[in-house]
Amino acid sequence: MSITNTVEVGWRLPHSPRSAGRARALLRRQLSTWKIRGEVADTAELLLSELVTNSLQHARIPRGRQIGVRLARYDGMLRVEVADANHRRPEPRSAEAGAVDEHGRGLAIVAALAERWGCCPRRNGIGKSVWAELKVQGPGDCGGHESSPGRRSG
Repeated sequence: MSITNTVEVGWRLPHSPRSAGRARALLRRQLSTWKIRGEVADTAELLLSELVTNSLQHARIPRGRQIGVRLARYDGMLRVEVADANHRRPEPRSAEAGAVDEHGRGLAIVAALAERWGCCPRRNGIGKSVWAELKVQGPGDCGGHESSPGRRSG
């Protein structure tokens, strides 16, 4: 399968709690430029927030290292991706996570909302990238409020 008409943008952010908010703002601005809105934009924001937060909480990386955020649009899909310098692959928590646990549900949320998600070696450097993909609608890719065909409901 070949990917055509790929459009992508990326940023490097400090390994800091403020980066999750900054990543969401950058995503919203870019999705507006791409005319992606509604449920798709809201879901992409949640997915990116979970991936950035997961990286910040679990990637024990050397001082001064940054995290990479990448958005790509291709073949009716939107990919949100977060890269860090830690090689350890994320592991979803088991269903036995306690009902009162505040943490540990990020990857379960990602799995429930994304068309697909995964982890791969970092494109340009050490570490890994964790990504999630959403379907976008129509030629303008402007995700309205209705669900895309084949979209999993959370």
